[in-house]
Amino acid sequence: MATGSDSAQGEKIQRIRHSASHVMAEAVQSLFPDVKFGIGPVIEDGFYYDFDLPRTLTPDDIPIIEAKMAESIASDIPFFVEEVDKEEARRIFVQQPYKLELIDEIPDEKVTIYRQGSFTDLCKGPHVNSTGEIKVCKLLNIAGAYWRGDEKRPMLQRIYGVAFESEEELAKHLENLAEAARRDHRKLGVELDLFSFHEEAGPGLVHWHPKGAVVRRSIEDFWIEEHLERGYDIVYTPHIAKIDLWKTSGHWELYQEHLYSPMNVEGQEYLIKPMNCPAHILMYKTKIRSYRELPLRWAELGTVYRYERSGVLHGLTRVRGFTQDDAHIFCRPDQLEDEVVGVVEFALFMMRTFGFEEYEVLLSTRPDKYAGTLEMWDEATQTLERALKRLRISYRVDPGEGVFYGPKIDIGLKDALGRAWQGPTTQVDFNLPQRFEVTYVDMDGAEHTVVMVHRTVLGSMERFFGCLIEHYAGAFPVWLAPVQAIVIPIADRHLDYSLQVGMSLKASGIRCQADTRSERMNLKIRQAQLQKIPYMLIVGDKEVENATISVRLRGGEELGEQTMEAFKAIARKAIDEKAS
Repeated sequence: MATGSDSAQGEKIQRIRHSASHVMAEAVQSLFPDVKFGIGPVIEDGFYYDFDLPRTLTPDDIPIIEAKMAESIASDIPFFVEEVDKEEARRIFVQQPYKLELIDEIPDEKVTIYRQGSFTDLCKGPHVNSTGEIKVCKLLNIAGAYWRGDEKRPMLQRIYGVAFESEEELAKHLENLAEAARRDHRKLGVELDLFSFHEEAGPGLVHWHPKGAVVRRSIEDFWIEEHLERGYDIVYTPHIAKIDLWKTSGHWELYQEHLYSPMNVEGQEYLIKPMNCPAHILMYKTKIRSYRELPLRWAELGTVYRYERSGVLHGLTRVRGFTQDDAHIFCRPDQLEDEVVGVVEFALFMMRTFGFEEYEVLLSTRPDKYAGTLEMWDEATQTLERALKRLRISYRVDPGEGVFYGPKIDIGLKDALGRAWQGPTTQVDFNLPQRFEVTYVDMDGAEHTVVMVHRTVLGSMERFFGCLIEHYAGAFPVWLAPVQAIVIPIADRHLDYSLQVGMSLKASGIRCQADTRSERMNLKIRQAQLQKIPYMLIVGDKEVENATISVRLRGGEELGEQTMEAFKAIARKAIDEKAS
């Protein structure tokens, strides 16, 4: 839990970053007097501002803008805040169409503006007292951004920057950014031949290459094994369903912005599914259920499709088609808390197995658009809170971020660089069971409505895979590595033995290749290292004569000459223990 001083420190740096975005906007205005301003919010570690400019910015413009900012900071110019009525605001921003649009959307009759030097902005604040309080800032890069994230609106130019209270903090941040760029799953996905996207097929649709598919299959096999051990049954459901199903569920009314247009099939309208839950409900309802059968735990690696604007698509982490490691639990109200506890424990076990020891937990509450009654929401939220307290898990409330049918527990994974990734989620739902009349017969002989738990223990396969790539910088643990060992012959006369070694390892369940190309050994080793292959097995005259292999690790360490059985034991131990 944050202390009062931590909170004050956090608020101070947020003010500094927000103020830096205004100073940057003023600098841009001094260079481009006809600039049209978008928005300039604070983001994690920094800020950005969107501009509509008469020409495209280049990296050469960055130091010029920074120099103008430095002049403003050195001049220690004060910030002034003023509250004006909307008519006055429209007069002030008469030449700023994006600001006028924002003013029209503000429900209050008065708006807040901030001034510093020659710059005036529509802004709630808060800001520092004067520009001199901005100690250390740096502009990072320029990117395109559609106004309001809508690809049908104008493309603006976005300048990103960071601000800190010391040069040391800035240096550390820049170092982390450089490391993050090296780990970028979009870059490594190409270099390691794991996946691709194709405009011919459409943006946001992942094509899994053989190596990426091996990693995915390893994850899925483990996922299925662990679910079966915990009393889940595996199910499969169709990819499309009649539109009436989505009207009953509430998706058509409350989730329409993420749905694809209906398709006509023999005069009936169908939707490609955005979620798996209605199909699981239909299967549940195929017969009368007794209280003795509950809980029912049904899991599906179900591929779903949701519309995302092209401007927000981002590698594997924001796509249009993805596979959820989904499950739905149908239970009695008296079983609900125990089921939630079991799900959260399961999710934490999965994270630790994949090498994630740090996480943050959010309790996401009722959004503005929701289905069901307030009583349902209160009961569901209280159940999630009780489960977290039973597990002694620290959490914070994320107001309004629940899904439309219920509140949820979100677990954010922390990767090797300390960045949070969206991961497992647990949602309590009293709403869909009522909409679909999902019931069981209790011991009193009467029908009662079940409670549903929607949950994932990884998230989506695509996003989780992207997270894994960046967490390990592509150097997957042995059990997940697409190629676990590669045999490298020193000369052509060692080819036959290399192939024998490869076949023997494959027979032992170790994913192995033999590099039989007519290339120098050192080149083969270097390329194997670039492909992040855990074990390189060098064979030459000595190894052929002794029926051994010389083992080299991808980090450069040498395990020396090993018998085949000794190496198999080493590899199998790493695989079986799922060592990170």
